Amino acid sequence: MLPPLRAILVVMLLGTLMTATASPDDPSGPPPLLPTPSERQLAWHERDMYAFVHFNMNTFTDREWGDGTESPETFHPTELDTDQWCRVFKDAGMTGVIVTAKHHDGFCLWPSAFTDHDVESTDWRDGKGDVLADLSESCRRFGLDFGVYLSPWDRNHPLYGSGDDYNRFFVNQLREVLTNYGPVFEVWFDGANGEGPDGRRQVYDFDLFRDVVRELQPDACIFSDAGPDVRWIGNERGIVGETNWNLMKRDEFHPGITGRNRELNEGRIDGTHWLPGEADVSIRPGWYYHESQDDEVKNLEQLLDIWYGSIGRGSNLLLNFPVDRRGLVHENDAAAVLELRAAIDSILAEDLALGRPATSEQSRGGTDGPFGAAATVDGDPATFWAAEDGASTGTVEIALAGPSPVDHVEIGEHLPLGQRVKSFSVQCRTVDGWTTVARGTTIGHRRIVRFPAVMANRIRVVIEDARASPTISNIGVYSGPPRVEIVSDQEAFLDRTEAYLAADRDAAVIHYTLDGTIPSRKSTRHRGGPIEIDDDVVLKAIAYEGDRRSLMVSERTFRRFDPSMLRESAHPLDWEAPRPGVLEVAAHEGGWQSLHDLPGRDPVVIDAVDRIDASPRTRDEHCGLVFEGFLRIRETGVHTLHLASDDGSRLLIDGDLVIDNDGLHGRIEKSVRLPLKQGWHPMRVEWFNATGGLDLSLELEGPGVHRRPLRAADLAADFES
Repeated sequence: MLPPLRAILVVMLLGTLMTATASPDDPSGPPPLLPTPSERQLAWHERDMYAFVHFNMNTFTDREWGDGTESPETFHPTELDTDQWCRVFKDAGMTGVIVTAKHHDGFCLWPSAFTDHDVESTDWRDGKGDVLADLSESCRRFGLDFGVYLSPWDRNHPLYGSGDDYNRFFVNQLREVLTNYGPVFEVWFDGANGEGPDGRRQVYDFDLFRDVVRELQPDACIFSDAGPDVRWIGNERGIVGETNWNLMKRDEFHPGITGRNRELNEGRIDGTHWLPGEADVSIRPGWYYHESQDDEVKNLEQLLDIWYGSIGRGSNLLLNFPVDRRGLVHENDAAAVLELRAAIDSILAEDLALGRPATSEQSRGGTDGPFGAAATVDGDPATFWAAEDGASTGTVEIALAGPSPVDHVEIGEHLPLGQRVKSFSVQCRTVDGWTTVARGTTIGHRRIVRFPAVMANRIRVVIEDARASPTISNIGVYSGPPRVEIVSDQEAFLDRTEAYLAADRDAAVIHYTLDGTIPSRKSTRHRGGPIEIDDDVVLKAIAYEGDRRSLMVSERTFRRFDPSMLRESAHPLDWEAPRPGVLEVAAHEGGWQSLHDLPGRDPVVIDAVDRIDASPRTRDEHCGLVFEGFLRIRETGVHTLHLASDDGSRLLIDGDLVIDNDGLHGRIEKSVRLPLKQGWHPMRVEWFNATGGLDLSLELEGPGVHRRPLRAADLAADFES
């Protein structure tokens, strides 16, 4: 459990407050650059990663969104153990848990005095169970903070859509949740606003909801698209923008706002309020448990990409766990997050910069003053380096103990004084001199950059531009485990192909196998040159550097196709299409759960487009698109198509369904390898979005084509204008 908010604030502001009456030889800190974070927001920034738990009626109906007509008896976990949840989360290095106390179907995980659609109306524990009580007590036992998700949309309650009466009902439930279970660190408000039992929509009184939270849980952060404390990042992939300002023009936003996802993802340099982004993503494709997804848990590579793209860009990570019908975190999910924790610990095992000599020629008050560069490597979050007033650039140089492989650098700003850095670079001194190894834009609370390992004895962090004199509280330098890259022009081929192996550092030794087994030191040692492949093989490789080994086994599956499997084209390559460079697209509107809802619907618009993405949609939610035309294949061979979408999508080639990515889900990519003859092949792409984030892309790779999105030259249609 994190320290009290006031204690955190005192520690983080100490370097500034203690100098308020300092002498000229011990100058005061730079003035704050508004807006700055509140007390509760500073505490929130220290939380890093915490768990989201989707466990409710949908767990037992195998749905993502319920309709409120479910019988309470459907809810019946057989082995509910919130201690097991918290044990997994604590071992994974998480700091708290947010649970779906009530989702859109209106079922309550606590006995509510204001509805019968709750645990008290079930046979589970003879109607005396209370998931919130269990979980809050488990959180206290394991030193985790407790948070709640409470959906304002209630598809069960008859007052929904009535206006003030329903808002009072919701506030009553909010009071129950915020008064009976101890301290709450975050209250998560979903912006979803659909129809209630009688078809009416509700106008939510979010100002009233906020006031109740402030009254009952003043230290709790409130999450929504508009905060007021924490914002959604505009997607459910867990990836915040490369540029990530903690600033927003907050008053322009409201919960459930559409069409401004990029601003939510990147923030605003000219923002009027401090409103940091929280990255939410599920460890599985769905938010709720589905047995069919037991083998679709995100792997270590995917989870690390999320970690780098959220925490590594100054956001917090809210990682969702769909607790199963037993009432347990599934063993596959637990194994995945614990593997992530072990990988993070391995990457950050030793800070090579901690306590090392650090210098800067731009230090406020001089090199030996309280804001000198040494503050960036002293391990104390309350101290910080500050550049001179009026400066928008600056450099901190750190001398390592000796030459060492370096592949990660972590940087943090002193946020109590505001977010300042607009762009930066990282330089390493190697035997060839100073080399820039990474560049970035914003820094914020915690920026982690990774790059191919270099042997370096000195590191520079160069602030290239800032809104005001930059402040840096921490610089960490790390050498992660060795990595192996497998390079090949073709993983799917008609005759033969080659693969190359490369480690990210000279001292690494690579071992590999071709039969799909995990390589070890006893496996074939790679001594350079290509590996010839003329059959179906699974190539796996790993690198060793002394006693350390790669975090992940690098793997590529190679498949040989018989030439007799080649698909014939509908038109030759020199076909003169009636509409070259475009596809026909039909835009649809209406409620969606699946692309099976598409037949029988009439489009609202039919147009021609020169690319495949979600831009032809007529609105952001409850919308669909159908693209039809032809795909040009320039060279006979095995081609790979990658279809990614949020929500569902499907791809048909030559009239055959080759990728089925249907359903309600965040961004999921699926791929297919097809042996295609040169020429024009019929193609159809279907896509829909229900609510929330949206995305659609189709990429091609194959002989002579490195992976890329489809271009106008790849497309044609046979309809007349």
